[in-house]
Amino acid sequence: MSFAVAIDGPAAAGKGTISRAVAAHFGFAHLDTGLLYRAVGAKVLEGADAIEAAEALRAEDLQADNLRTAEVAQAASKVAVIPEVRAALVDFQRAFARRDGGAVLDGRDIGTVICPDAEVKIFVTASAEVRAKRRFLELQAAGSTMSLEAVLADVVARDARDRDRATAPMKPAEGALILDTSEMTIDEAVAAATRAIAARR
Repeated sequence: MSFAVAIDGPAAAGKGTISRAVAAHFGFAHLDTGLLYRAVGAKVLEGADAIEAAEALRAEDLQADNLRTAEVAQAASKVAVIPEVRAALVDFQRAFARRDGGAVLDGRDIGTVICPDAEVKIFVTASAEVRAKRRFLELQAAGSTMSLEAVLADVVARDARDRDRATAPMKPAEGALILDTSEMTIDEAVAAATRAIAARR
């Protein structure tokens, strides 16, 4: 039996951490849909055509070591505005959402476009400043020398691209629980999401 949980939100709001935690809690499969776009972006950086890369994407492409770099994140944000790229990745995501045993998908348009009939929809957000600080600390730990100011500028630019694109703009789905994690600990945010999912099961 399928049970889909759609978790959307901007970069570094905590949706990935929350999604992995609730998937583990309920025994659901988890898909970070941003990895699909990162994998396409990585191929574009290697010289591939974005649409061809999306159409030829394989599950093993999501295991590449370089998908979490800032450069690939920028490339992913740019290919994600291409309607043909998004269309090529829709079927992959929808099939995952309706697999037996339950699934949690996190991204930008899961509740609005990919799985509007999801049993639970959550929109995770936080202020740009809080999200930039989180991403800055992550990048520092990975050896990046980007300044906090540069990371904040990147976060704001990505928000604008995600929010203002013509195809599948980022916004809360109708009926979604809005979860602002600006002042929350990870445990508090996970607990709130877990309660929302448990209430619908």
